Amino acid sequence: MSEYLILIYTDEARFPEPVGDEVDPSFLKFMSDNQHVLLGGAGLQRTGTATTVRRDGDGSFAVTDGAFAETKEALGGYFLIDVPDLDAAISVARQIPQPWGGGVEVRPLRVRS
Repeated sequence: MSEYLILIYTDEARFPEPVGDEVDPSFLKFMSDNQHVLLGGAGLQRTGTATTVRRDGDGSFAVTDGAFAETKEALGGYFLIDVPDLDAAISVARQIPQPWGGGVEVRPLRVRS
């Protein structure tokens, strides 16, 4: 088995502001249907809550409010899965609801020793 990280990108302009710990029912169904391969996952707060830390050329750090880059689609959440291969990971990724537009990125984790 191999571990993959599925990064979920969404258009925040189309994404409704969550209320409390509310989770969209389509995501609850996805998680229930795929519980046998899910190792973890979470939705992220909006990019306006992000803090970016960058190392300057002199070795010091610059800390700024906001996301690393301004883009139309922002990282909105992730799932960590354990499946046999990339084809299986893509199959899981295709099932992720995307009611607010965006897309998903599937990336294998490096082998841990």
